[in-house]
Amino acid sequence: MTGIALVIPTWNERQSIGPLIAEARESSSVDRIIVADGGSSDGTVALAAEAGAEVLQAGRGYGRACWLGAEAAGPACDIVVFMDGDGSDCPQEIEKLTAPILAGTHDFVIGSRVRGQREPGSMNLHQVLAGRVIGAVLRRLYGVAYTDMAAFRAIRRDALLALGMREMTYGWNLEMQMRAARSGLRILEIPVSYRCRRGDESKVAGSLSGSLKATRHIIATFLRVAFEAAPAASQA
Repeated sequence: MTGIALVIPTWNERQSIGPLIAEARESSSVDRIIVADGGSSDGTVALAAEAGAEVLQAGRGYGRACWLGAEAAGPACDIVVFMDGDGSDCPQEIEKLTAPILAGTHDFVIGSRVRGQREPGSMNLHQVLAGRVIGAVLRRLYGVAYTDMAAFRAIRRDALLALGMREMTYGWNLEMQMRAARSGLRILEIPVSYRCRRGDESKVAGSLSGSLKATRHIIATFLRVAFEAAPAASQA
């Protein structure tokens, strides 16, 4: 039997985390829900535990939270699903992401907000353009077509652990996509729905400083991974 873990990185998501976990428990076949918290001060941790999630104190760093959550899932969970904690992703679509992996046809499935149905105001124009531009560059580099760098994704846990992930901040999603493509994983991108976040503004897209900080990490990650020596053999 294949185990599935849902990893949700959080940092001050009081208004969204409880309802999101409830949706995930009602709408999906995940076996474990792990909230990897980055030091919330607004009660997120207590609300996540109250909603039935396992809570991991991950320390600061988006990528660090994702990585520690995947490690904590343990070998009993063959598939790890990642989802942001702000309520913008739809847990009802988790099975769409995991089905191709369960069927044995793919190793890594990423949800594309750009190709799916989006609530008005859920994405800024620069987010859409960034996904398109980086996707075009990665297609030239690796022959894999991406349209987005969304958080909502599923991957075989053993394949993820073999990728050699290093980015512990906002470049995590891009690094995973680059390493997965370069390692020859069987990759599928599917349209997913995307909602406006619950609660306060996004910590990344909601402010100029947040956007610039994330952009710096993403560019640095792209340059580092793109100019690394190619692996000697496929990790797939």
